[in-house]
Amino acid sequence: MAASGKKKNSAAAARLAEIDRRLLAAYGPQKCFLVHETPFQLLVATILSAQCTDKMVNKVTSELFKTHSRPEDFASLEPAELEKMIHSCGYYRAKAKNIVNASRVLVEQFNSEMPSTMEELTSLPGVGRKTANVVLADSFGIPGLPVDTHVTRLSNLLGLTRSSDPVKIESELCSGLKPERWGEFSHLLIVHGRTICPSGRPKCGECVLADLCRHARNKVKGRS
Repeated sequence: MAASGKKKNSAAAARLAEIDRRLLAAYGPQKCFLVHETPFQLLVATILSAQCTDKMVNKVTSELFKTHSRPEDFASLEPAELEKMIHSCGYYRAKAKNIVNASRVLVEQFNSEMPSTMEELTSLPGVGRKTANVVLADSFGIPGLPVDTHVTRLSNLLGLTRSSDPVKIESELCSGLKPERWGEFSHLLIVHGRTICPSGRPKCGECVLADLCRHARNKVKGRS
């Protein structure tokens, strides 16, 4: 690798480490926001969380998991039955279909056991890399960096990437962070996006990353 490339990678890693350090100092250790007791429950909750708040998902699953908590419970349902139970989460038809079909695959092909590899998890209906990374990192302790809309938006604002492709963003962030920091770094960006930097309403004056953020710098220039 050329010297300029090494220098660029080193600078990117240092920037990532500083952002990680500041966010950890601001918010403390973070874990998954979805309430669950098993890897399978986390899978269901993560599927439900698409275009839905974690608060609403936790409200729905607090009742749902009382009667349906294993792959067998969902595999025996028709999607229309599950739709009624998860209606409040939005996009309930697609989510019900994916949960039921994923559960049937787990029962039929995995003996009702949750797989713990990216390849196996993404073979399940409705499970992409983001969902798989959530399960890997938060249920199995296997390094994984989920990329959601907050991670995408903040990574671009902070100059960590210029891409909108979740797979490329995941690769770029992971390459500059130690594997043991991948999962929590994602959670830190998400909580920061929700509390200080919501889309369209950033509180730049309260942001611990303002000096590193393109939007905050442009905001200051606009006032000068």
